Amino acid sequence: MAEEILQEEQNILVLTDENGADVEFEYLDCIEYGGKEYLCLMPAVEDANEIVILEVEPVDEETENYIAVTDEAVLDAVYGIFKERYKDVLTFED
Repeated sequence: MAEEILQEEQNILVLTDENGADVEFEYLDCIEYGGKEYLCLMPAVEDANEIVILEVEPVDEETENYIAVTDEAVLDAVYGIFKERYKDVLTFED
């Protein structure tokens, strides 16, 4: 799943999915892991309680694509880093 940033406003990113639909996310953090960068986002809908992790894939100096992470080990590692960073700010359900 590749997306492209269309708009950034007050930590809200509007991404376009592979079907051309725009989806709003709240930007939470960017985490480096294994030599790559990963965006941690939350759907910008009321009562959202899930974190979406996307791999940052540079296209050129001005453009990036965001790819869904399918490797469970990478997801667990990046989510673990995110939880450690925000353990005093957020409540996590395991």
